[in-house]
Amino acid sequence: MAPAVSTSEFQVTPLSLLRVAPDVTTGDSKAGFSAHRSPAMSTLLEIKSSVLRQVQVCPSFRRRTEEEPASGSADPPEPTAGAWKPGDGVEFFAQMRLILKKGEGRQGLPCPEVLLRSSSPAPAEPVDPSRGLRTLSQEEVDMLYEEALYTVLHRAGTMGPDQVDDEEALLSYLQQVFGTGPEEHATAVERVKKAKAPTYALKVSVMRAKNLLAKDPNGFSDPYCMLGILPASGAVREPSPHKEQRFSFRKGSKRGGPLPAKCIQVTEVKSSTLNPVWKEHFLFEIEDVGTDQLHLDIWDHDDDVSLVEACRKLNEVIGLKGVSRYFKQIVKSARANGTAGPTEDHTDDFLGCLNIPVREVPVAGEDRWFKLEPRSSASRVQGDCQLILKLITTQRDTNMSQRGRSGFLSYLLLLNRLLQFEHRAEEPNSSSWRGELSGPAATVLCLHGAQSNLSALQLAVLHWQVSSRHHQTRTLDYGYLLGLLEDLQAHWEEAGSLPQEQEEGLADSFSAFSEFGLQLLRQLRDYFPATNSTAVYRLELLLKWVQPLICGWGLGLGDWVGQPPVSCNPSPRCLGKLQLFQPSFEICPFETELNMDVAAALKRGNREWFDKLLNTQSPREQPGPQRLAGLIKLADTIYEDLQSCYGIYASLFHSIIKVDFFTLTFRQLERLVAEEAWVLTEELSPKMTLEVALGLFELYLTLADIQRFWSSIPGRDSRSLALAGIHAPFLPAVKLWLQVLRDQTKWRLQGAVDVDTLEPMDASSKHSSSAATASLCFSHIQELWACLAWPDPAQAQTLGTQLSQDLCEAALFYTELLRKKVDAQPGAAGEAVSEPLCVVLNDVELLRKAAGQALRGLAWPEGAAGLEGTLPRPLLSCTQALDEDLQREARTVTAHLTSKMVGDVRKYVQHVSLSPDSIQNDEAVAPLLKYLDEKLALLNASLVKENLNRVLEALWELLLQAILQALGANRDVSADFYGRFHFTLEALVNFFHAEGQGLPLESLRDGSYKRLEEELRLHQCSTRECIEQYYLDKLKQRSMEHNRFGRLSVRCHYEAAEQRLAVEVLHAADLLPLDANGLSDPFVIVELGPPHLFPLVRSQRTQVKSRTLHPVYDELFYFSVPAEACRRRGACVLFTVMDHDWLSTNDFAGEAALGLGSVGGVARPQVGGSARASQPVTLHLRRPRAQVRSALRMLEGRPNKEAQEFVKRLRELEKYMEADP
Repeated sequence: MAPAVSTSEFQVTPLSLLRVAPDVTTGDSKAGFSAHRSPAMSTLLEIKSSVLRQVQVCPSFRRRTEEEPASGSADPPEPTAGAWKPGDGVEFFAQMRLILKKGEGRQGLPCPEVLLRSSSPAPAEPVDPSRGLRTLSQEEVDMLYEEALYTVLHRAGTMGPDQVDDEEALLSYLQQVFGTGPEEHATAVERVKKAKAPTYALKVSVMRAKNLLAKDPNGFSDPYCMLGILPASGAVREPSPHKEQRFSFRKGSKRGGPLPAKCIQVTEVKSSTLNPVWKEHFLFEIEDVGTDQLHLDIWDHDDDVSLVEACRKLNEVIGLKGVSRYFKQIVKSARANGTAGPTEDHTDDFLGCLNIPVREVPVAGEDRWFKLEPRSSASRVQGDCQLILKLITTQRDTNMSQRGRSGFLSYLLLLNRLLQFEHRAEEPNSSSWRGELSGPAATVLCLHGAQSNLSALQLAVLHWQVSSRHHQTRTLDYGYLLGLLEDLQAHWEEAGSLPQEQEEGLADSFSAFSEFGLQLLRQLRDYFPATNSTAVYRLELLLKWVQPLICGWGLGLGDWVGQPPVSCNPSPRCLGKLQLFQPSFEICPFETELNMDVAAALKRGNREWFDKLLNTQSPREQPGPQRLAGLIKLADTIYEDLQSCYGIYASLFHSIIKVDFFTLTFRQLERLVAEEAWVLTEELSPKMTLEVALGLFELYLTLADIQRFWSSIPGRDSRSLALAGIHAPFLPAVKLWLQVLRDQTKWRLQGAVDVDTLEPMDASSKHSSSAATASLCFSHIQELWACLAWPDPAQAQTLGTQLSQDLCEAALFYTELLRKKVDAQPGAAGEAVSEPLCVVLNDVELLRKAAGQALRGLAWPEGAAGLEGTLPRPLLSCTQALDEDLQREARTVTAHLTSKMVGDVRKYVQHVSLSPDSIQNDEAVAPLLKYLDEKLALLNASLVKENLNRVLEALWELLLQAILQALGANRDVSADFYGRFHFTLEALVNFFHAEGQGLPLESLRDGSYKRLEEELRLHQCSTRECIEQYYLDKLKQRSMEHNRFGRLSVRCHYEAAEQRLAVEVLHAADLLPLDANGLSDPFVIVELGPPHLFPLVRSQRTQVKSRTLHPVYDELFYFSVPAEACRRRGACVLFTVMDHDWLSTNDFAGEAALGLGSVGGVARPQVGGSARASQPVTLHLRRPRAQVRSALRMLEGRPNKEAQEFVKRLRELEKYMEADP
């Protein structure tokens, strides 16, 4: 509870500390509180305390703009450069804000979403025409042109829907690709047409069949295939319209002439299956692509004779006429183990056949399921057969073929030519081309690849080789290159081998592209900036290309069957993708593991990047102060780069190629910047100036941020870093900078108060501009200390203690400035609520919160002995002292503010006391409530919530004291007088509580309120009721110190038969020593009260027990009283212990009361037993307290005889209490 308000002049007590926090203010008045009784009173109370039920919260100061508050436009604008002048507080704190803003972006680990700020095109990668395939001579170009024309003119098979089937369109396209003139082109075409046509062959792979008919008793079959080519010279005759008839190797055929032995092939027999798997491959020469057809029969074999061997022997026989007889002999010979004897008992069962014209085979080949057909309408077949067909050429009449150039090499050269032509048609600077070839280009390549009998693996190798080389001369999309690599992977897993020459070419392409990729990684920051999402995606694709080289697509040497080549050591030298190809490679393209090469390239790139920055921003030949500014920029750049490394690059390198790029880069750059910092601090230490101290302070903050960045990553320890002890050389600079901070803070506060008008800053705040400035200054100091985070505990304690003391001095300095400012303000005559005082009170509260928060933020590490989460003891003491001083300052300002209302409050209280009994209570108190409502409305609009509560508490105490004075000035008045003040008191309680929005009821009904309420209640009682209250208060009184005055044991009971009360005093213990010898001569006075209940009963006393503090009495006393009197309100036995003095008055030792209502036999007659059978009662002796004496004061003012006699008797007892130790 606030102390009583005096009318003395306003004096601001000295402060020791200060601080700032969010501003809390109140809003507009909205609702009233309804109170009591009459309509007039209800109407008044609807308006009287509305301001107390509303709290308007101002936005937090820290969430406002970081700019300095507008304090009369006297503050200079924030400087753009880093320079500052000693004594210019505005400029100094502007520089501090720049440092803090820089640190705000370094809180926590970076997020990729924050770093990736741009989706613009990625920077162009370096290209070198010399890194492509070698340039062809004119003769080689002519031969390649001829090869392409030959491919188009002698195309065979069916063209696909996406292929160009127009010969003229294809020839015209090739003319554009090779840049030949019309006449030259026509001559070349004519020459190629005169060349010998190529020799064609059909590659057939019989893969499997499914769902065949079951011909054996066991529910299965033993299927095998017989297949061959029906030449153009033996074309099947058109079937008769009357009877459907199809060709079969078993059924007779009308074809004339012998069938060459090479045209018939047989697969193995697959026993007991309806879904056989053969995977056998055959090659058939084609005489006429337009008319020849492939024929295949599937039979169920009925014995174990080898049909393959029988077919081989019969193929040696020449001159057999008729296909029917020929194939019939094959089967019969097989049954006779090579003889031609008839075996009609065991005939193979027909399962189905296929007839496929060669001209219908697609140009690119096909892999498909064919539905089996019957040989006649009477045949019953079912199932499908999977075949892989491809039409190739075995002899070509071209110069490249005649000179021994393989189809592999010619395809490579042709693909390179077409790729260069197609890419030139794209945008000049396009780096996103995905190798989409035009229709003619794709058709020519498809034709040439098929005719050259290139496998899918060879085609994948060729496309990779050409595209990877082309990428180094003109950038392609990395997704396209990655797709080529994945395609190569898939086909390699199926085939797994290449001719040595082709493997060497593939190895060379890997080496060249790896070298190119490592060059890009060395310049990672130039070509793949972390802020560019497009560039980062390109980097991801590049690393995904490197990843299979390192990881070998997840396959190791153990996945392969066979031994590695003799010339290739199966050690880590052959790695990654080449490790995948190793069993058939005869050379290894890499000398070391590629991930080691990647790490080496990254390290070299880091060093080159650092050296470039160092030479640009902080060259060593510059003087130390100039180098310092550049080194600050360099450290900032390195921190930003490390953020990019962690947030963007690290996850890519680690997840894709298992390279810890962040650790590698952090260790390297951290060591380099630490070396530069050590050298520079040693150079600048002897030349320490204010400017150098500021620069070194800023440099240290960045270096500390780099350390914390490493430590914030789980599992990282900063003690092993080169920066681990870097704080030591910076300590002198930090100490000097903190001294400058102390002076600059005072100068800044001085300037802020000078321009302060002690008016609210704006409509949303209730403090002045100088308080906002002070709050911001202290907040910056706290943030700066957090950024500093000095690692040495002992040094941190020294720095933190000094900084906290400086902050307290600044707070004290600010309050002194406010005091002088408000004293100089002219006060308005008769103004009860001073706006400047309200603003000052709000300023003090804002500063109290801000300074306290800033001090709590200055905690430093206390080592192993310190408890986490607790403030160091010196800082805790400083914080508590600050809060106490500022609370006292706030109470002083509050007292001065409420002192202006003392006269008015007494006037309105006197109006209540002088109001005649004829008017209603609510009318008597209405002027007081109206006055309070008006003044509190003004205070509510001017004060924040905390200060409004302070004013309410002080005003409440002022009102209680005024009412007490009014009661004391009026004696011997009617009970209505006191009833009116009781009404007034309850109305004021409701007013100040304001339905929970004002002061809490516990606070309102405490302290002076209890005294006032008791006096009002007693003033309304009769004399006897006051006397009864006196004894009731004694019964309610509890000893707070049980052992101080001692104990008394008694035993009481009521004897209904004799109508008497038996009281036995047993013994006492631990009495006060009231004599000089340290003992007492105690005796006990026993009396009944109140006197008007027992008018004929006299008090009795025990014997005196000399020189003891533990007397034993065992004396029994009888009081003849009716039971009804004992049951009355306040009836009790009062025991008074006295110390007997022979030469002077007796001394009071203590008293105790026992209510008669609890004595046995009073409430109901006691059955059996006697007084000595009841249990003893131990009473703690005490002295009368305030509430007991308040009833006595009420009786003193009563003029009647009964009251005066009662007071006189008690006064005599009080004389004995004057010697109370």
